[in-house]
Amino acid sequence: MRANTRPLVFRILLIGPAALAICIFMVIPLMLMAWISIQGRDYSGGVIWGQFTFDAYTRLFFERELDGTIALNLSYFKIILRSIWLSALTMTISLVVGFPVALFMATRSQRWRAVLIFMVTLPFWTNLLVRNYAWILLLRDHGTINNTLLWLGVISEPLPLLHTQLAVAIGLTYSFMPFMVLPIYSSLEKIDFRLVEASFDLYASRWHTLKRVIFPLAVPGMVAGCILVFVPSLGSYVTPELLGGGKTLMIGNLIGLQFGAARNWPFGAALGLFLLLLVMIALTSYARSYRTNAQVGK
Repeated sequence: MRANTRPLVFRILLIGPAALAICIFMVIPLMLMAWISIQGRDYSGGVIWGQFTFDAYTRLFFERELDGTIALNLSYFKIILRSIWLSALTMTISLVVGFPVALFMATRSQRWRAVLIFMVTLPFWTNLLVRNYAWILLLRDHGTINNTLLWLGVISEPLPLLHTQLAVAIGLTYSFMPFMVLPIYSSLEKIDFRLVEASFDLYASRWHTLKRVIFPLAVPGMVAGCILVFVPSLGSYVTPELLGGGKTLMIGNLIGLQFGAARNWPFGAALGLFLLLLVMIALTSYARSYRTNAQVGK
């Protein structure tokens, strides 16, 4: 009997700490957030416990008029679409720029690979807030970029670069680019480059070799990189707040606004759950894509 219970006790001791941490830091906060989202709003801040309502979810797409009727309101839906658009744009730019960088890294010698990995991860040694303020100095009306273009005579007046969607996309791409480069590099470095040599021996061009040999083998890393860039971009708060300047709200900024100045905790909780739903959809898509690639590989 004791011999049969030992594996069970060992598994409980092994999984117990991780399960407890997940329960305390993930499950309980999510349950509390879901509970708050269906409570009544206290206009002085907080919620009215016991007053159950789904107004927070209704407010995502509708609003209540003064006469009590419900009308369609797409203001928040536009912010959600803008968040998805900027996250997808960030993901696309990171993929287009990150793939050649990762390919270059994977084709270097072992010594240079270590140096290049260090250079890719170097921005993480600086606080995200400092990096965004650096972009403010570069993109503002009398910043480095505009002053250089004015000095060269390319423009006659400063370009409105700061507090735009372009500024937010640049900031997000700069912040999350390593999350695209490193997974792709991890896939590329595992490639047997004798396959590339065989492709050249069969008189394939560089483009066909890249398209038919390298690119398919790099797909798992590309998919992982896309998820790792898209998901944090979707919930980003600091970069849209500083580089968007309140003109380019994203879901993260809207959630912070509801818990802060608006004092609408139920709506903020509902937005947080909606953001979680978008993230789960993205992760599910990645899982299905990974499973499909694994089946094709077999």
